[in-house]
Amino acid sequence: MMAGGIAVGDGSWNLRVCVTDLSVERTLRVKGDLHVGGVMLRLVEDLGIANDWSDHALWWPARNVWLSRTRSTLDQYGVQADALLDFTPMHKTLRVQLPDLRYLDCRVDFSIKTFNAVVNLCKELGIRHPEELSFCKPLEANHLKYNLKDMPCAKKRSQGDPRASNGVPADTNTFVAAHAGGPSPSGSTGSLERGGGGGGGQPFLCAPVTPHRAAHHAHGSPIGSPVTPTGTWKRNNPSPGFTDLNGTYSPNANTSVSLEMLNGSLDSSLAHSPAHPSPEVRARQLRPRSLVERARMNVAWLDSSLSIMEQGVREFDTLCLRFKFYSFYDLNVKYDAVRINQIYEQAKWQLLNEEIDCTEEEMLMFAALQVQVTLQSSVPQPAMDNSNNVIEDDIDAALTDLQVTLEGTYINNTHDDITQVPELNDYLRFLKPKRFTLKAFKKYWFTCRDLHLAYYKSHEDAHTGQPIQKINLRGCEVTPEVNIAQGKYGIKLEVPSAEGMTEMWIRCDSEDQYARWMAACRLASKGRSLADSSYEAEVKSIEAFLQMQHPAPAPAINPSSLDIVPEDYVAPRFSRKLKGKLVQRILEAHANVKDLPLIEAKMNYIKAWQSLPEYGISLFIVKFMGHKKEELLGVAYNRLMRMEINTGDHIKTWRYNTMKAWNVNWEVKHMMVQFEEENIIFSCLSADCKVIHEFIGGYIFLSMRSKEANQTLNEEMFHKLTGGWV
Repeated sequence: MMAGGIAVGDGSWNLRVCVTDLSVERTLRVKGDLHVGGVMLRLVEDLGIANDWSDHALWWPARNVWLSRTRSTLDQYGVQADALLDFTPMHKTLRVQLPDLRYLDCRVDFSIKTFNAVVNLCKELGIRHPEELSFCKPLEANHLKYNLKDMPCAKKRSQGDPRASNGVPADTNTFVAAHAGGPSPSGSTGSLERGGGGGGGQPFLCAPVTPHRAAHHAHGSPIGSPVTPTGTWKRNNPSPGFTDLNGTYSPNANTSVSLEMLNGSLDSSLAHSPAHPSPEVRARQLRPRSLVERARMNVAWLDSSLSIMEQGVREFDTLCLRFKFYSFYDLNVKYDAVRINQIYEQAKWQLLNEEIDCTEEEMLMFAALQVQVTLQSSVPQPAMDNSNNVIEDDIDAALTDLQVTLEGTYINNTHDDITQVPELNDYLRFLKPKRFTLKAFKKYWFTCRDLHLAYYKSHEDAHTGQPIQKINLRGCEVTPEVNIAQGKYGIKLEVPSAEGMTEMWIRCDSEDQYARWMAACRLASKGRSLADSSYEAEVKSIEAFLQMQHPAPAPAINPSSLDIVPEDYVAPRFSRKLKGKLVQRILEAHANVKDLPLIEAKMNYIKAWQSLPEYGISLFIVKFMGHKKEELLGVAYNRLMRMEINTGDHIKTWRYNTMKAWNVNWEVKHMMVQFEEENIIFSCLSADCKVIHEFIGGYIFLSMRSKEANQTLNEEMFHKLTGGWV
């Protein structure tokens, strides 16, 4: 018979369990066939303290895993005599930064999958459709300088730094903290198999946002060393302080706002954000200077299939809550005041931080809408009746949809017969750029019909001869090239071909002509013709977008009556360019939107943001199989794009509606996507391939939503599509 934690004759052994609430350790005599629930029961009996332990569970720090299956035995989990378990609350306080840059202290379940934790949090925040959001770790400027594999921590690991290597295989997401000792539970790898279940690798050193509480006990998550036994990432800088929900700045970072403290005022508070964040929080905002740096920002997303505890997050740490998937379903001004405000705020900071590009006229339009939001925030808004007119509005909307569907949309001007296939035709200027030539735009007669664009030398040739070229617009990339001040209304088309994407330029003569042809090209690229019921709405949306960019002859309000800090309204490059006359230009643009109420100003801002060419494209640095140079992969709601890494030019586009499967070999971190026309294989350099896998699966999941379907969130389907298992 042996002691000291080594097995004895009856097969029992000593198991050490630390009760984190009490900072005490207990040793239990157990056998391998004892189930987890039995261990917790024995522990509570041994403590002899009358307490509610229902929110507690066993956490295994060495393996970075929750023992959440209470009916599984210690043998099944691989727990042996050398193990030290934590008996700790599953719900812990998490500091959450919202899209408007404010912080909330929230009670979050650290033991469930991140996706489910986000769903529960959004329910408390009053945000509908939580599947569009996720947690990401805060980053700092240094993270934009390296790809994931080239981070200094990765170099240390490759050089055998003892702090950076602990023998734990990497999980599906290498953005996971390291934990000391012990092999990971085995897990198969392959096309759709998840890797090992344990945490792995050196933690990705995320930016600090708030310090830990001094009262945190020894088995919590202390801050100070690059790698702690509990896997917390290092905080290199002091806290920036805290801006509360009313916009009041406090230098004391330990002064925070919790959900409980809001006492029912949460909806109204989160639906309105302070005009200015604290200077310290503003100073921490990252401004990527290139497409490469934009791509590196996507390393921060947490793995939705793992708990936040498994990803190096500890109590009182900070995570950012952000809209991850740019596919906003059923935005309704009656029910989504909080959601609309937070989307507006995320869009605003994307533009101000230059995470998305826009023209000078567009920037001034966004600034004008922001001014209107600021002005309207201090004015009582008309109450929205959520009950009396809901049925009538739904009926009116249904009748309108039916009318549009039955009537069709734009019909060829030369035919009044509604049995004719809708066709758009007009004289436009055209250019197909070639290397080492300086050809100018030439005028041709264009027709658009059934997803095809054709052009002829003249109107007469359209009736008698073959077109010079007929272009299939399905799957093409459509980019606006507009400069209102110079009267340029261009459309850039990148059309799929055997050689890749062939570039073509169309120039319109007026805003009206541009709106009609731009709408036709956009719809055709998605496989929808002029007969689609959304055509007229698309035309009106483009016209409204252009109209808002026209400066008024004079400001509607006196510039001296407003205290406008230009840097709060425009991106730095425009602030430098327009220095001295920026406030005047903003207020001239504001005259176009001066009559919009608060919610409509935010909605117009969101719609204008969605109209930008770069909207909703999440970038990653990848290497395609058989190619040595790095390229960009753009992931959008309906397509993947292979892009040139310096210019962002599209090399090839693949639509999800032609995709048959997407698989990951977790062992070598290669991803294969199978399309009807070809298969592509690539490795991701700027983030773990799991992040791309989750983006694709997430967008597929979001595309399955419909008002006809059951609106209960199918969490199992989300995890099946994003988690890499079948």
